[in-house]
Formats: sequence, C-alpha cells, structure tokens
Amino acid sequence: MKTLAVIPARYASSRLPGKALIPIAGVPLVIRVLSNVQKCKTIDKVVVATDDSRIADAVRKYGGDVIMTPADLPSGGDRVAWVSREIPSEFVLNVQVDDPLVNSEMIDPLVVELERDSSIMLALLAKRIEKMEEVVAESCVKMVFDKNGRAMYFSRSPIPYPIKEDGIWFKHIGPYAWRRDFLLEFSSWEQTPLEKAESLEMLRVLEKGYSIKCVLTENDTIEIDTPRDLEKIESYFAQCEDLV
Repeated sequence: MKTLAVIPARYASSRLPGKALIPIAGVPLVIRVLSNVQKCKTIDKVVVATDDSRIADAVRKYGGDVIMTPADLPSGGDRVAWVSREIPSEFVLNVQVDDPLVNSEMIDPLVVELERDSSIMLALLAKRIEKMEEVVAESCVKMVFDKNGRAMYFSRSPIPYPIKEDGIWFKHIGPYAWRRDFLLEFSSWEQTPLEKAESLEMLRVLEKGYSIKCVLTENDTIEIDTPRDLEKIESYFAQCEDLV
C-alpha cells in the first residue's frame, strides 16, 4: 500500500466536547471528513484513530475502518504515528477531524509533491490570508516560506509583522503529508522548545533541522473549534443548498 490516510479523532475537547460526533448539515463531523477523504484518488486506505468507543461505533456503523489507540497519547500526530506502525505504507496523511471541507484538491497535491521529490519528508498547504482578522487570530496558524516553498517558521502570532494592512500573509490549513519513515522518527523525538511555546508540532521538524514543503492552494476551509465555527459551517452548507 502506498498512501494511508489517518483521521485522529478524540471525544474530549475543551471548547466543543464530543466535537467529532457533532452533526454538520446532518452528518457527524467525523463521518463527513471520512467520506471526503475516501473520494481522494491518491489515498489507498482511510482509518479513523480514536480512543473513544462512541466515535468508533459511529464510524463502524457508517462502514469505515477504525483502530483504537491508547488514551494517553498526547496529540493527534501521535495517534497517526501509532496507526502507521500497525499499517505499513510509503506515505501517511494526517487529516484533521475538525475540517469538514477537506477534499481531493487539498490532499492529492500533497501526495504528488512527495512522489515528485524524494527529499521532501513533510508537505502541507499554504493559503493566502484574505481577512485581516485571521492575521491576528491565535487560532489561525501563520507561516512564512522561502522562494522554493520551504517553510521558515510557523506562528500563532502575525508573521511577518503587519506594519501595513495591505501586506501578504499565509496560513496553514488542512492535512499533513508525511513519508512514513520520517513520521515514525518524528514521533520518537521529545517536544522542542518552540513547539511547546507555540503549541505547533511542525516546529519540532524545523528545530531538528529538517525542511517542510509548503504547497500553495486556493482552497479555503472552515475548521471546527468553537460554537461560532459551527454557525459558520452551517451557514456555508445552507448557502450551498440554496445554489442547487
């Protein structure tokens, strides 16, 4: 098998308990994400990784594959690595369960980059920020990269500093595409100082001296972290229905 996609899903959430099972336009969030990933041509297998029987039951009822992971794993990335040890593959996609708009246009280009360039260990998406409110939002992960698309830094703070409001900023959205061997190596490392300071796993990669490929995308998404996000996504799907 070449490409494995893993959707880490936990029940606990400080702002939205049971987030993975919250209906989004009538479909549980985890099922909506799973369905979207299953449509990607570059993905050979999709697995939901969870430590909660309620999420596992919902996925199995839908007909999806589930692997139960230990409850003490500290992050979604650790759950993805745990599953990838069980299921050999060449590439591993970490698809966030809070992204109901994830689709093939966001996933397939990342896999293509891994196939094209063997020096790329990790690839992720970069979307130009169009709203100033996102530049200053802590929940929006900003990024800067060089002319070759190699990441220089990620931060919850505005980078570069917004001296002028007509500047150019990019944010990270969507999945992570790993080479499996590198993901397993990454998961064995201790958390690094910048990673702890920003609470961003990708900084562990940069602090260890490895590069990250940033792939430009025109797609945007609505990640579900707060009750306000639920309002936004329901409004989005309501507008889609109005257009049909």
